Amino acid sequence: MSKLEMVGLTDVGMRRDHNEDAIGMTPELGFAVLADGMGGHNAGEVASAMAIEIITQQFKERLPDLPESKLDDATGFTGESMLAQHVIGHANNSIFETAQRKEECSGMGSTIVVAIVYGNRLTAAHIGDSRMYLLRHDVLSHITEDHSLIQEQVRRGLLTQADARNSSIKNLVTRALGIEPDVEPDVVEEIIQPGDIYMMCSDGLTDVVPDEAIRLSIIENRKNLNRAAEQLVQFANDAGGPDNISVIIFRTPKKFSRKQGWFQNVLARLFNRR
Repeated sequence: MSKLEMVGLTDVGMRRDHNEDAIGMTPELGFAVLADGMGGHNAGEVASAMAIEIITQQFKERLPDLPESKLDDATGFTGESMLAQHVIGHANNSIFETAQRKEECSGMGSTIVVAIVYGNRLTAAHIGDSRMYLLRHDVLSHITEDHSLIQEQVRRGLLTQADARNSSIKNLVTRALGIEPDVEPDVVEEIIQPGDIYMMCSDGLTDVVPDEAIRLSIIENRKNLNRAAEQLVQFANDAGGPDNISVIIFRTPKKFSRKQGWFQNVLARLFNRR
């Protein structure tokens, strides 16, 4: 089995005094999660940290025992996609309840984007304007579509993408984790190809770095994903770094099974090889 190559980086940026982004990666089980928090009194930092912790814990507990790629008869989604919806819903409820209970956390919320790789598939689930991209055969495409007011206007033909980049309302999201008692993530399933490169990021990158610059950076550094992540963060900071910046990049192997990855991880711990 080939190991899933995965790297991640988060940076405070040039104008913020703390980081409300958070990332989590578990390559041996084939999943990653990225969150961009929002809310006053540092509550956004609380929301994103809660999202990462809850979702990561749930996946670690439940993914190893899940039948790989089994389709749900009612929805047509795989069990992995159904699990992603469930754990995101659980995180939403926990963040919402904390915001209701603690005055200093009132109104807090977060974006979320989750990736799970299994067999020859990938599931992407997201809420808000944090994104996932795919680079395949040097073509960069969007896997997710922003839940934002500005994207709604682009979809309706009221604005161009160039107009959207310079709009004063580009950061107003129409859907977020923890703001309402219930929220529905968008879920996308992809058939992966060996060598595909996926990137997840917060809007601290995409607000200031064009897609073409992202594409060229990943192509230039495709043999060194750490360098690609570092360069993308540097691009955002060179453009003023107005927000926190987070990036996760991973490359799909020829074959990936989380079952084997989990078993090898257990053996490594037993024999003190970690």
